[in-house]
Amino acid sequence: MMNSLSGRLVILTTIFVMLAEVLIFVPSIARFREDYMMNRLERAQIASLALLADDMIDRELEAELLENAGVFNVVLRRDQVRQLMLASELPQPISRTFDMRDNGAAVLIRDALTRFIASENEVIRVIGAPVRDAGLLIEITMETDPLRAAMIDYGIRILILSAVISIVTASLLFLAMRALLLKPIKGVVGHMQNYAAAPEDARRIITPSASVTELREAEEALQTLETDLTQALRQKDRLAQLGSAVSKISHDLRNILTSAQLFTDRIEMSEDPTVKRMAPKLVGSITRAVHLCESTLAFGKAEEPSPTLTMLPLVELVDEVIDSERLAVGDFDMSFACDIPVGMVVRADPEQLYRVLANLIRNARQALVATGTPGEISVIGYEDDEAWWIEVVDTGPGLPAKAQEHLFTPFQGGARKGGSGLGLAISAELVKGHGGTLELARTSAEGTCFSICLPKGDGTLTAKPEVRSPQKSVG
Repeated sequence: MMNSLSGRLVILTTIFVMLAEVLIFVPSIARFREDYMMNRLERAQIASLALLADDMIDRELEAELLENAGVFNVVLRRDQVRQLMLASELPQPISRTFDMRDNGAAVLIRDALTRFIASENEVIRVIGAPVRDAGLLIEITMETDPLRAAMIDYGIRILILSAVISIVTASLLFLAMRALLLKPIKGVVGHMQNYAAAPEDARRIITPSASVTELREAEEALQTLETDLTQALRQKDRLAQLGSAVSKISHDLRNILTSAQLFTDRIEMSEDPTVKRMAPKLVGSITRAVHLCESTLAFGKAEEPSPTLTMLPLVELVDEVIDSERLAVGDFDMSFACDIPVGMVVRADPEQLYRVLANLIRNARQALVATGTPGEISVIGYEDDEAWWIEVVDTGPGLPAKAQEHLFTPFQGGARKGGSGLGLAISAELVKGHGGTLELARTSAEGTCFSICLPKGDGTLTAKPEVRSPQKSVG
């Protein structure tokens, strides 16, 4: 009961209602005391009228009048004359005097709480104004025990009434909250449990039906979440199936490329100058293709091979990538530039860094070819105290906003129609394996720049690099 929302709601409602009743009780008991005393003054005034009608009344009648009025003495001031109208023997001296003609709320509350707490019986004097202007003032003396007993009785009745009101209010509120809030919440929980049993089943996605605004907003948010999750699970299944297929294809392709490697050995023995010049590049391309297949197989097992770090000349690697891409350009008007200091070396895995640069330059080439206008691709390298930096810059049309949102996400970050986005995703993962970062530095209608940061790790700075002019060639 205490751990349920409904139980806590009932308890808190009862407590709050009782607290409100207590706050009402204090001024209420003060008002009851004031009314009690004013009633005694009115009774005493009525009793004194008998004496005004007949100056001579016997002792028994006087005692009866005083008893009915609940007082010991009655003093009436008329025409500036203070007259003892009715009198009897006081059981004890008068302890306090209370003037009811001009009392503020704070004074009445203070006097009421004092009388409510005090248990000893006292004789007090009460002064008030006669009703209907029957004199200047009227004074009575009375005991406090009957007053306190009446206040306690009134307080008990107030508390009982408060308890009844709080129970009824809590019950009604519980029933209302159960119908408007608790039952819909249980319905949402039931939907969540049903969806969790088979999240791939779109039929189990919740349909918002609550009439309460807040609950409906929660249901709509849950519907969005479940829809996205179901789509993500379906995408995950498709990726898993695709990964399995790619692994099988890569396995067979690796065998085919291995056979092609054997034929290149004989091609290298040819005396043709053109063949001699192109054979090493062919061998290198086939070797990289074999390595790519092996890496794809490892990636399918979620085991991307760790980079084999070595210090390598960056210019040679970049020139090799540019030479390969220049062959793919054909007759299109495109130039390549290499702006890297002579002698600049970086710590990286040669094969993996080649794949990264090849992906970036290939993407830039395809973007420029798609525009049909001449352009340039530049590779810039520099270093500082903390890291080596490599930038791939093109003069293409820039990346669309949709591609930027999921730039490094497989099958979502493709910048061109038909692109899978795998190139950038693989490149980012390879650079991350080096402890570095691959980021989109800038993109606009004037071109795009990707930046690779490879940390030095030891924090040392080599000799100041010699900056050379960009090597430009038109492909």
